[in-house]
Amino acid sequence: MKLIVTEKDTAAKKIAGILSGGKAKAGSYYKIPIYSFTADSENFTCIGLKGHIVQLEYPPEYSDWRKVEPRELIDADLHKSPSAKAVVNALKKTAKEADSVIIATDFDREGELIGLEALEQAVEANPKLSQGVRRARYSALTAEEINKAFTETTELSIPLAQAGEARQDIDLIWGATLTRFISLATSRLGNQFLSVGRVQSPTLALIVARELERRAFVPVPYWQVYAELNSSQGDFTAQHKTDRFLDQSEAEAALANARAAATGKVTTVKSTQKKMQPPPPFNTTAYTKAATALGYSAARAIRLAEDLYLGGFISYPRTDNTVYPASLDLREILGELAKSPELGDAARELMARETLTPARGKKQTTDHPPIYPVGVPGPGDKLDDAHWKVWFLVARRFLATLGEEAVSESNRVDLDIGGEPFAVRGSRIVKEGWLAVYPYSRSKDEEVPRLEEGEEVQVAKVFDEQKETQPPTRYGQGRLIELMEQNGLGTKATRHSIIQNLYDRGYIKNTPVEPTETGIAMVEALNTYADRITKPQMTAELEDEMNAIAEEAMTKDDVVKRSRELLHLAYTSLEENKEALAGVIVKGIQEDKVVGECPKCGKQLRVIRSKKSKKRFVGCEGYPDCDSTYPLPQMGRLLPMHTVCPSCGSPKVKIFTPRRRPWELCLDPNCPTKEEYNKKRAAKKAEKAS
Repeated sequence: MKLIVTEKDTAAKKIAGILSGGKAKAGSYYKIPIYSFTADSENFTCIGLKGHIVQLEYPPEYSDWRKVEPRELIDADLHKSPSAKAVVNALKKTAKEADSVIIATDFDREGELIGLEALEQAVEANPKLSQGVRRARYSALTAEEINKAFTETTELSIPLAQAGEARQDIDLIWGATLTRFISLATSRLGNQFLSVGRVQSPTLALIVARELERRAFVPVPYWQVYAELNSSQGDFTAQHKTDRFLDQSEAEAALANARAAATGKVTTVKSTQKKMQPPPPFNTTAYTKAATALGYSAARAIRLAEDLYLGGFISYPRTDNTVYPASLDLREILGELAKSPELGDAARELMARETLTPARGKKQTTDHPPIYPVGVPGPGDKLDDAHWKVWFLVARRFLATLGEEAVSESNRVDLDIGGEPFAVRGSRIVKEGWLAVYPYSRSKDEEVPRLEEGEEVQVAKVFDEQKETQPPTRYGQGRLIELMEQNGLGTKATRHSIIQNLYDRGYIKNTPVEPTETGIAMVEALNTYADRITKPQMTAELEDEMNAIAEEAMTKDDVVKRSRELLHLAYTSLEENKEALAGVIVKGIQEDKVVGECPKCGKQLRVIRSKKSKKRFVGCEGYPDCDSTYPLPQMGRLLPMHTVCPSCGSPKVKIFTPRRRPWELCLDPNCPTKEEYNKKRAAKKAEKAS
């Protein structure tokens, strides 16, 4: 019997179904599904894991944070132990009955490591499986891809797996050492610990740097002058060609001159066209940026794409590639999309062309192609709205990469009004091309009146507006992932989870991304006393060295040893400045506990934890003169919203609890909105009971 090991049960079921022609029989060991079938006179059993089935950890003697000096973790030996015992037991049971094994986990660094971990467990149960191990590599869960992958198997890449293993080792060593040091220094233990990470901290530093730019920004006032005009082609508004008057007197002079004129005269009419080339294919970064623009977090965008991949609707979503390989049958994909009621016409139109010339991006790799659709979901697939939106995004992007160029037209009309130069500008799409199928990149047309040079217009009104220059905008999650890629922080497989960790740890909040005071204080402290931790250069260098492991230019041991040496240097600096560093961070933590102004006395309301009961509540810093207190939920992370409830006037907070959407809460338990909510809830319960 040949044992096939996949990364997840969904993949195992699909692969078994394809290879067996739909005749695989489902069973289970220890409640873990397995799929048995016969193909080409050979017996197969396919089992899906749950991602990593072993976990990297320190030996038990290092588990007590208070008794172990964090520096000891830097050079301590690490070991692995089963993290999914039922899966490991089921894998070993199937391995005992097997003659050979095919690793069919996802083909990337992480998937190769998961495959190696599974192989080691299988060999432990059946040593003969160490001989003749094969690797099936595929980019989509389609019949053609899977049959080809299992016909043309290759070898498991130990160097690629070791590169993934090096990342595991380095991230655990850095994360555990620094997290323990910072948490102990600030007395934040248990669920209140403060995490620090090799990639997490430089990413947080990018966010904080932008926030400090915003806080340091000094707005500059400026004035803009406009004229409302009537013409033979309709009414329109023109703006003075001096876009921003920094001197108010100059703005007032222009305003006076224009107001003195009853008519204006068209001096120039100009029109230019610009070709807009089709967009390059999606890689993980470009896809994530596009999906976050639809309103999804980076983490959810990746989860949605993974679901669609496992469902057989799109190709593997973790790729750096932006160039379709020559082996990818573009017409076959179009043939699939022709089955879509919404996209069928566009797909058939492209199929009718003699040649297809897809757009190309700047990155070309050989592991996986760019993300593309491989199947059209049907009513029976029961996709929810979010999955449908992401599938359409991927499918439309694919069609757009094969589309014709679009053409935009920019129009400008220059006018003289009382000796002052004014202009009205607009743009429109004159040839839709690829934009017809990919509307996400299309901006709204702004039409300009079709006026002739020398034509007069009537001046209806001239006015000015005072404005201020604006600080740089905060980063959206898609833009942040781009910056992480540019700075060598993380990988296509980890960047979204790093951002989510920053949210979960309370270092950032909101969308676009805004750092909390704790996050700002953490970066300030690390920048001051161990800036190696927050600068991307060191992390990027280690990423390059991990890539060198995969290319067999360096060994895993050498790279992990170097990372330990770098950590010793950073740790020494932290240790020498322990008290000062802790003071900076604690100050930030205290600022994040302020939830708003006390409605009774006007002083600050803060989150307080009772020394006796350890329960948290909100109290006024004016105590004992002011006795304002409010109860709080005892579970979940709390984020002050710095807004007040319009019904009761009390400050509002947001509560984050596992496996539940964040929810908002005003502090006053007697708020009328809560009474109304409780009535509706009681009515629903009564309705269900009846």
